[in-house]
Amino acid sequence: MTHVTVKTPLILFVNTAETALKYSLDNFVVNNPINGGIVKRKLLLGSGVAGVSLLLAASPALAQDADDPSVYLQAVMDNLWVFIAGILVFFMQAGFALVEAGLTRSKNVANIMAKNIADMCIGVLAFYAVGYAFAYGDGGGWFIGGNSYFLSGSSLFEITDGLSGATDFFFQVVFAATAVTIASGAMAGRTKFSAYLMFAALMTAFIYPVVVHWTWGGGLIAEYINWGDAGSYSDFAGSGIVHLTGGVAAFMGAKALGPRIGKYDDEGKPRAIPGHNIVFTVIGVFILWLGWFGFNPGSELAADGYVMSVAVNTLIAAAAGGAVSAAVVMAKTGKPDVGMVGNGVLGGLVGITAGCGAFNTFGSLITGAVAGALVVYSVLYIEKKGIDDPVGAVSVHGTCGIWGVLAIGLFSRYDDAFLGRDDAGLFYGGGLDQLSVQAVMVVIIVAWTAVTAGIAFSIIKKTTGLRVAPEEEIAGLDVSEHGSAGYQMEAQS
Repeated sequence: MTHVTVKTPLILFVNTAETALKYSLDNFVVNNPINGGIVKRKLLLGSGVAGVSLLLAASPALAQDADDPSVYLQAVMDNLWVFIAGILVFFMQAGFALVEAGLTRSKNVANIMAKNIADMCIGVLAFYAVGYAFAYGDGGGWFIGGNSYFLSGSSLFEITDGLSGATDFFFQVVFAATAVTIASGAMAGRTKFSAYLMFAALMTAFIYPVVVHWTWGGGLIAEYINWGDAGSYSDFAGSGIVHLTGGVAAFMGAKALGPRIGKYDDEGKPRAIPGHNIVFTVIGVFILWLGWFGFNPGSELAADGYVMSVAVNTLIAAAAGGAVSAAVVMAKTGKPDVGMVGNGVLGGLVGITAGCGAFNTFGSLITGAVAGALVVYSVLYIEKKGIDDPVGAVSVHGTCGIWGVLAIGLFSRYDDAFLGRDDAGLFYGGGLDQLSVQAVMVVIIVAWTAVTAGIAFSIIKKTTGLRVAPEEEIAGLDVSEHGSAGYQMEAQS
């Protein structure tokens, strides 16, 4: 694959008492005293970054860019592309809803749809109130951000030469909703709706934003986790930041709830509980696959030549994941289970999300293929260990999220605006430095999410209750939690 060098201007927003001055640099890389590492494109958009005074001595030509019509036109195109990408990520919610509904029982379909609507409603409000500030606000330190609560102080509408605050918030908030909805599938069929709402609010207001601040926001991981030839961690679109965080939360939720009634026999062996609509599942997979072309290419945060390189890597990894998962499950069972193949596609997408901006097509192929195999073995292993995950969310997003983050240290061929250099991957002569940085990143994300989500589920369980009563679970959550069945069967005359 021919690498296309990123030429998109990076925008730093400098707030003064009178106005917001904008400074733009092509391919800008600067050592920032706040994060002790490399300030990257994603870290700079949407919030101010301390240490910006280092730029004030830059060339006077920078100030003239604001008067250049081509700069403004590029900014409009950047904002339009990121908005469209955000719409695609928003539409992924429908994909998650269909996959989850299809792989579970018909008596819970209304509940599942309600949870996915709630993910977006609660997620938007919580992220707007405090989550965005915790993630990208410049009033905090290595642990958490601040000073941007309810988008206060954000330049929402100015797009003179970069993303507006409104565009950036829109794109970031749909990512937050994605992180929380991952947990929904693993908790399907036995969770109180009110309890799920409480968790969704905490996830989008605090648990996920802190992970974002530590990485894309310039906090803990960006500041301290770098050594040797590794310029910084890398996670271009969020294999670890979004998917691993959601996958670990899903695991903790499933563990706290316990398995569905009838999932395991008296000897502890798992029983199959088939989903009610494989058509829903397959359509949902295709919607998610489509949405991923906003998720990954949109994370470039600009309309440039790099977008299609990211898109092609995403496409190849997904196809490889589906093909390999089909082969593996067929070798084990003699038949290519449709739901497992769909999860293989999604596993490939999760796996490539971190490295889509740093890999060539061959690296993307291998990453997707390995993810497709991991999904099958992970689903079987987790089920064997007594964790009931009806949709395979822990395996798709957790296991493949870990693999995606680690794959950066193996296959990185090009600088993705995080790595700071080409050929950072072990297989391209980069040594073990980048791989070790990525491994530490995985440990931190897993530990943080497991502890915070575990505490949250424990508190909910001991106060309002986390799981519905057995008779309500048997009857179905549609009736017990929402008062009406998801499917209405009219009496025939």
